[in-house]
Amino acid sequence: MAEDGFPPEEMKPSRCGPAAIAACLLLSLACGTQTLTAATETPEPDPKTRLESIPPGNPKGSPETDPWPPEAVSGWSKPVPLEGPVNTAGGEDSPFVTPDGNTLYFTFISDVNLPAEKQLIDGVTGIWVSRRAGGSWSEPERVVLTNPGTDSLDGCIFVRGDRMYFCSVRAGNWREIDWYYATFSISIWTGVTHAGTWMNETCEVGELHITNGYREIYFASRMAGGLGGFDLWKADATPDGWGEPVNLGPEVNTDGDENQPFVTEDGSELWFSSTSRRGKPGPAVFQCLRREDSSWGDCREIFSSFAGEPTLTGDGRTAYFVHHFFTADGQMIEADIYVTHRQK
Repeated sequence: MAEDGFPPEEMKPSRCGPAAIAACLLLSLACGTQTLTAATETPEPDPKTRLESIPPGNPKGSPETDPWPPEAVSGWSKPVPLEGPVNTAGGEDSPFVTPDGNTLYFTFISDVNLPAEKQLIDGVTGIWVSRRAGGSWSEPERVVLTNPGTDSLDGCIFVRGDRMYFCSVRAGNWREIDWYYATFSISIWTGVTHAGTWMNETCEVGELHITNGYREIYFASRMAGGLGGFDLWKADATPDGWGEPVNLGPEVNTDGDENQPFVTEDGSELWFSSTSRRGKPGPAVFQCLRREDSSWGDCREIFSSFAGEPTLTGDGRTAYFVHHFFTADGQMIEADIYVTHRQK
């Protein structure tokens, strides 16, 4: 396995040029406000369920009490909270659905105001998974990607087949937050491996998406040559690893932040998060269409009002995203996974 996480053996990463990024990958809902420090060994916390970890009295957001419920443009159903046991009064964030629509990964934090150092050792903050059977989602289970007694704070889930890429705060990182990958084997994720130079040092990759067949990688970065803030970039697969990154340009990027890319399985649509361009509060979800020359254009805002991190089923008919609940005076209280369906 190549050190840069590229599937073929002995692939060598190309160079992106200088990188200048202090990556904030939404490992916590308070990302950007806390410094995360990875410890090496701590006492194993008492096992807790997600519900047991949520402080008593934590408010539970709902569409009925939400000052800014998420909105969708014509062609999509009204976004609603995902039914079943996934959403709680804690924070469910960073959804990723597998192409068959039957497995949903997400991150969880018991309290959006929980300090980062407590997230590291609380035994519940991190990646969780729920599976659909008979039309219903199962009780989520935690995805453990460390050895017992070892701290980590994991997020930014991307899964392609039996490979999971995730970002993590843990001992041994080259920077504050590094990329790793793991392999699914005998019902567990195992073989956690640092993703290496290209992702973590050369390009300092932010949140990412690898297209069907490992043909392209899309990622957010503040590397030199962008339009400002986080931009979206892509690189093609080559016999020697990922090729030279290319900025997606002003059709997609602005002088603000574009992040959390997602490409549909047929490669025809690029989805991402950015600040609303329709004057709606908070982040929004955008869709761009692939042109005949493989560039991206015809971008438009699809889901608005504190909506972000889109993920779609393989047929492109169902979209999931995170919605953050804020009070009327601007205090974030929790986050849920929302779902909407493309209408014919």
